[in-house]
This record gives sequence, C-alpha cells and structure tokens, in this order.
Amino acid sequence: MWATCLVFFQIALLLGYFYADVTTRRLTRKRQCAVHLGLLLVSLLWLPIAPQMFWRAHVQVDPAWRILGLLTFSIGLPFALLSATSPLLQTWHARRASGRSPYHLFALSNLASLLALLSFPFLIEPRLSSHRQSVLWSAMYVLFAICCSLSAWLSRSNATNAFAVNEEPPIAGENTPPALRTKLLWLSLSACGSMMLLAVTNHLSENVAPVPLLWVLPLALYLLSFTIVFAKRRLYSRWLFARLLAVALGTAGYASYDSSITHAIQISVPLFCATLFVVCLFCHGELVQRKPAAHYLTSFYLIIALGGAAGAVCIGLLAPHILSGVYELPIVLLLAAILGSVILWQEGWSARIFWACVSVAMCAVLVWNVRTTRESTVAMMRNFYGALRIEEFKVGRVLPYRSLIHGTIQHGAQYLTFPENRNPTTYYGRKSGVGLALQFCCDGPKRVGVIGLGAGTLAAYGKKRDSFRFYEINPQVIEIANGWFTFLKQSPAKSEIVLGDARVSLESEASQQFDVLAVDAFSGDAIPVHLLTKEAFAVYFRQLKPDGILAVHTSNTYLNLAPVVKLVAEDAAYATRLIASEEDPLMLISSADWVLVTRNQRFLNAPETFAGIENIVVPPRLRLWTDDYNNLFEILRPVSYATRQSGGT
Repeated sequence: MWATCLVFFQIALLLGYFYADVTTRRLTRKRQCAVHLGLLLVSLLWLPIAPQMFWRAHVQVDPAWRILGLLTFSIGLPFALLSATSPLLQTWHARRASGRSPYHLFALSNLASLLALLSFPFLIEPRLSSHRQSVLWSAMYVLFAICCSLSAWLSRSNATNAFAVNEEPPIAGENTPPALRTKLLWLSLSACGSMMLLAVTNHLSENVAPVPLLWVLPLALYLLSFTIVFAKRRLYSRWLFARLLAVALGTAGYASYDSSITHAIQISVPLFCATLFVVCLFCHGELVQRKPAAHYLTSFYLIIALGGAAGAVCIGLLAPHILSGVYELPIVLLLAAILGSVILWQEGWSARIFWACVSVAMCAVLVWNVRTTRESTVAMMRNFYGALRIEEFKVGRVLPYRSLIHGTIQHGAQYLTFPENRNPTTYYGRKSGVGLALQFCCDGPKRVGVIGLGAGTLAAYGKKRDSFRFYEINPQVIEIANGWFTFLKQSPAKSEIVLGDARVSLESEASQQFDVLAVDAFSGDAIPVHLLTKEAFAVYFRQLKPDGILAVHTSNTYLNLAPVVKLVAEDAAYATRLIASEEDPLMLISSADWVLVTRNQRFLNAPETFAGIENIVVPPRLRLWTDDYNNLFEILRPVSYATRQSGGT
C-alpha cells in the first residue's frame, strides 16, 4: 500500500512540475498569475481533506487502482499545486533576485518535507484524531493558498528579464539547451534513486522484518540526500561518493548472499538503509553536477520528476505483476552499478574495468538471489498483497510437510502424510486460544467465522454439521488454500470463502450468529489498524451470538496488541482472557498469543480453558482505539523483547 501511495505522489509531483514548466515557458507572467490564482481557488473545493470512502467498496478492482483513485479524488489537485510550488517559487526568485542561484530552495523544500515526514508519526498522529488532522491540514492549506497567491501576484511585475546566476558555469551554457545525453542522464539518475527507495522499503518489509513505521526511515534518507546535495554549500564529491558507492553495492550484495546478515534486523536495517543513502547521494549529487542554467530550471525538475515517477511505477505497479518474488533490490543494485559505469566512463580504463567488474558481481548477486529463493520452493506467486511461496521440507527425513511463507513469516503448515495432515498446526494448535475456543465454545454443531484464510488450518477443527465461513482479501491465498493444502478439502464441516476486506464484508452482511469469530488477518507484524478499533469490534459483536467468543490473534514481535483488545472489549462490557501457548516443533506448532473476548461465563469457568492464561497489563496512557484515533508508539515492545523474537505472526 505504501509503495502504491509513493507511486501516486511521484506522479502527482510530475504533473505539478509539468504544469510549472509549461506555464513558465509558454505563458506571460500575467497569464501565469491568473491561471495559478484560478487553480488555487478551484482547489479549495477539495477541502476539507478526507478520504472518499466510496472507493473501498469495489472488491473486484485492483487495490492499486483503488488507492490511486482514492488519492486522486481526495487530494489530487491540492497536492499537484503544492508540488508545483517549489519550481515556481524558484523561477520567480530567479526573476526578482538576479545574480542569485535558486537551486538551494530545492534543498530547503526537501528539508521541510523531511521535517513534515518525521513530525507526522512522532508528533501529530499520536496527539490528534484523524478529524482534527483534516481540519488542521485544511486550514493550513488555505493559508498556503493565500501566501502562494500573494507570491504569484508579486511575480507578475517588477522582475528583470535576466536569468543570469552568479554560480559556477554549468555544463550547458546559459543560452544553450541541455543536450539529449544530459537529459537522459537526468532521467536515469532520478529513476535509480526512486527505484532504490521502493526496492529497499520492499526488501526490509518483506525479507527482513515488517516493523511498524519502518517505511519512514528509507523515505527520510531519500529526502535528506536531496537536501544535502542541493544545499548552497557544495558537499558532494564524486571522488568520495564513487568509492562509497562501490563499497555500498559490494556490502549490500554480500548481505543478500549471507542469510545470517539478512535476518539480523539490528544489522540488516542499518546496512540496507546506508546503501540506499549512498546510492541516492551519488545519483542526486550527479544531478547537481549537471544542473542547467536557471533559464532551464523547470525543465530540469520536470525530467527529475519524470524519472522519479518512472522508477516508482516500475517497482510499485509493474514489479508485483512481472516478478514472482521480491527481486527488486538486486535488480536495482545491478542498475546502480551500470549507471556508475556510465557516469565514470571518462575516468579512464582502470575505472571502466573496475565498474565492469562491479556490474558483473551485481549480476551474480541477482542470479544467486533468484536461485536461493526457489530452493525448497514448489510454487511462487505475487500480487499487490505481497509475494507468497510454498515450500516443502522434511522433519528428520521422515515426515515431509508443506509451508506457506509470506516474506519471512509462516502463514500455515501441513504434514503431507496421514493422519498427521489432519492436525491443526502453527498458531492454531489445540492448546492455543483459538483452539480452546473452538473445542469448548458450545455443545453441538458450531458456526465459525474466520478473518484471514491462510492455509485454511482452522478447518481442521470442523466436524459434521459445523459451518466455517472464511473472509480473505487476497485471491491468491484462496488458490493456495484450495490447491496446495488439504485442510479445507478433508474437513467434514461445510466451508465457504468470502473474497474482500473482512470488515467491509461483515458490515454489509446480516448477523451470521457465529459461535466463534477468529480475527487473524495480520500480515506478519504489520497490522491493519481498522480491524482493531471500537467500530470494528462493534461489527464483530453484531455477528456473534450473545454467548459467542471473539478470538483475536495478538502475536507480534514489535507491538503489544493485547491491551488494545482489552480496552475495546471492556468498553463494550466484554470479558477478556489472554492465552499464551508454547511451541512444539515436532507437531509444527508455533508459540501464539490469543485474546479471547466473550460474555460466555460457562466457557470462562471451564477448567480446560485455564491453561496458558496470562495477565494483560494496560499502559497507563493508552487510549481507546477508534476509526478516528490510534497510536502505535504507546504499545511498542521493548527492544530487548523484539530482539529475542524470530518473526511475529
């Protein structure tokens, strides 16, 4: 989802820069002022800023297109005008302040973007509800529109016609348009930085650890690289950063080869983020080395935006449909090595030979990465929701079993031999919270709802006359559960699968009167917050029988989710019980934490349900999560706890 959002922002940035370039070169100052004032006025119709919820109901539409459509209709024109502000202001500044370079303003705008990026998750979101954020942002946008209108009005007159800038002579002369080769280098350098941003973000989220808010760090480094290289004081040195690039590519390539480094989060996250930073500094530094005279400023930024958008589209939209695995990082490392060879071609034969060797090494890393990913893998598939693979193993060379893997997280496992293949495994063992709920919830036939299909493991608890209703958002998971695992096929219970977002599906259905409703839709340690709010639980309770049991899977390496569930349950006058079960590798059982929410006193008092009970300690400042408010920082686990865990849900 974040990758798709980045695609939107890069495309909107491109449109904003295109608008700035066209109006600057084709319109007189008075007409440019009139057009900009008119668009600023029209953009106020988008206020207050809020997502258009109409887009969430279209289940059959590709989620990427739904996100792009939602963002376009929610913030399209305002964000495009915000994007156009930087090149427009720099052009106006160059007109009014003859003899001064406007390029440092681009560093200033990226610094402001960086500060805004860091302030939102750390300062704004923990303190303000979504509604208040919308009101605050809308008020600030009105203030922006007023200030920008004033700047546009002042720029329509009194400026000199000269664009002369007191700076070192650029490669292209003052009146000579940049050559096609130079423009292609602008495009390639910008695209490489953008692709590296998304590739590192995907790699960390899929192959290292889906840490909440981890996406902030790569984007912060990406913005920081622009801030550094475009600053007034020249900080970029090709001699230094070309050597750092070689070291970074070699280190990242070796880290991809050595899995022990890849799986050590305290090493891999800094390592890959440092690689991203060095690649971006090199690419963006070379952009500064080739920046044109101020007369061609808007065209320069337009091509940079085009490269950024192209890179984002390749990784965010095309890769999930073209690549069966998460291979973006080794591919981009190879592209960065090739680009380094092109840039440093003029340095002499020693540089050419060296960078040719680096490129060959990165090609070998890509081949090795693809080969090792396919070891023990019998099937691979990928879409918007991530890359899935089915692996087959043997325990002691006797009992073969099959496992469903998403990134580094196991979402289901099953023995391939009878009768072991009928046993519930992984997080759904008979001593787990959901296992106890399904065994002791009621007498006679039971009706069960499950949010999150996985391998269909919970169907192993089904008996004749039981009914299981699974809610799954990823169509590929449904194909895997029906084709590669037999939990659904061999269960005596009746099973049905509903495709789509579980909460939206449940909201649209009449009460299903479930005896047990299991919530297990978490993708590793990344949680869909909208499934843990007061409003979401109201939907769950409506679907349950009065004495039904809501079982919420709260195993998580980085977040302590049990207190969130307890607060929401207590707000609705429901009792809670945290069941922590231990692992049993021989039975393919993983340790798991489940919070059971119910008013069924008979179940709560049954002796069989007391095994594994743990106390839920609610942090003193934790607030009730709603659709309008949530705060991940209040439930972060200590670093020592996260380091001990192997991978989360």
